[in-house]
Amino acid sequence: MGKIFNVTGSCDPELHYMVDLSERLSQIRVMVDYGQYFCINRARQYGKTTLLTALSDYLKEDYQIISMDFQTMSSSAFENEQSFVVSFSAELLDTVSEFPDDVEESLLAFAERTARVISLQALFKVLKIWFVKTDKKIVLIIDEVDTATNNQIFIDFLAQLRACYLRRKKIPAFHSVILAGVYDVRNIKVKIRPEQEHKLNSPWNIAAKFCVDMSFSVNDITGMLEDYEEDNHTGMDIPLIANLIYNYTSGYPYLVSSLCKLMDEEVSRENTRFADKRRAWTREGFLEAVKKLLYEQSPLFDSLTGKINDYAKLKNMIYRLLFQGQNIVYNPDEPVIQMAKMFGLVKDENSSVVIANRIFETRLYNMFLTSFREQDEEIYTEATRQKNQFIKNGHLNMRLILEKFVQYFDEIYGDREQKFYEEDGRRYFMLYLRPIINGEGNYYIESRTRNNERTDMIIDYQGEQFIIEMKLWRGDAYHTRGEEQLFDYLEYYHLEKGYMLSFNFNKKKEIGVKEFKIRGKILIEAVV
Repeated sequence: MGKIFNVTGSCDPELHYMVDLSERLSQIRVMVDYGQYFCINRARQYGKTTLLTALSDYLKEDYQIISMDFQTMSSSAFENEQSFVVSFSAELLDTVSEFPDDVEESLLAFAERTARVISLQALFKVLKIWFVKTDKKIVLIIDEVDTATNNQIFIDFLAQLRACYLRRKKIPAFHSVILAGVYDVRNIKVKIRPEQEHKLNSPWNIAAKFCVDMSFSVNDITGMLEDYEEDNHTGMDIPLIANLIYNYTSGYPYLVSSLCKLMDEEVSRENTRFADKRRAWTREGFLEAVKKLLYEQSPLFDSLTGKINDYAKLKNMIYRLLFQGQNIVYNPDEPVIQMAKMFGLVKDENSSVVIANRIFETRLYNMFLTSFREQDEEIYTEATRQKNQFIKNGHLNMRLILEKFVQYFDEIYGDREQKFYEEDGRRYFMLYLRPIINGEGNYYIESRTRNNERTDMIIDYQGEQFIIEMKLWRGDAYHTRGEEQLFDYLEYYHLEKGYMLSFNFNKKKEIGVKEFKIRGKILIEAVV
């Protein structure tokens, strides 16, 4: 059996195609060698478990590694101090193959609840005996540590670790401690008073800053594809595919592996229009994989949309980014921004908050458009009813789409005020477009042009690309600049035809669609 792309659980280089982790492991090794305690906080399915597994193997020759996963401990383990010590001791005994006799005897007594005293203090006294007697320095790694972050027992455990760290010149301690999870345990809001009051506690302010980039670069993806190509001989253009994958995912590990897996296992099936791996690993095959991923159910997407629906302020911020093009200054102290980044929804780009990648962005657009559909069923239904006339022999008639949208939009919304056009116009076009390309095409918004006046939408449909510049009318001079910008964009994408959709709140506007040329390029403009 050959290797495959893996999107579930930890990756194994013997079984799975992977990026080379050696540079990241080397960087973390430096932190461990210095005896640092630190947290690895990244969004879900960002490769934390794979990295920790590889790190354990990387360090095991020189260190005694304790690698634990708090998800394997039941909720009852965190009910009280005694239960935690019992469960933690049992996990230690399962993880470490050999202890000094007296240490093992004490841990067994904890695990079997036969010890005279079962407490965190008693546990750490036993651990200190182990620290003295072991030949190797001990590194503690705990994955999914945020499973317990809303629990006072866990806070007490962190406090014990912190106390050992601060006194380790006098009292033996873990050489290095690594905690991994989505939530940052350095600052945890914990319940510490019976009357349900909360305060900000910092039981882990000893943690060193973790600056290792865990996203995949173009070079990382290239190396993984080279390994795949050596085994499969598809003849793919590796630089092209690697850059496409990065452009759509921004290196989010799960998304990178998912797209590769889809091309390898689903797009290449005999009953598809690609039929084999040689045709699947092309630009067209990649876009097919993107389309499949955008409509795929997965725990990651369910988690992201769940978080947005759970937090009204987060949902409002995402809406403003997507549909109103607002420039939100990146402020790491702003709770909503901090939350969005922690969940992997946004990133800091030139001191502004932007959606983390194209895949998430399109998925979020689809999520919002689905909710809009419930409010504005009429425009969505109209597009669905008219769908067949826009597609002939597999080709999308974008001009006709604009003509019909202008006509329908003016009938329903033509008398609205300026604020409506600024906040809602573009979302109505996207709501109109979605059922037309649904299932056969996909789209994304070019981040370099997303603002409150101009947005460029790139549509991929059956191998063809369309660029539509959606803009608010700001007078003839601004309009001319928009035409020039669209021309430059067509040059970049090697296209001969582009489209403009202008939302004009001037009462004397002339609605409709017209076609004109600019330096050999055809521009089709619709005004509503």
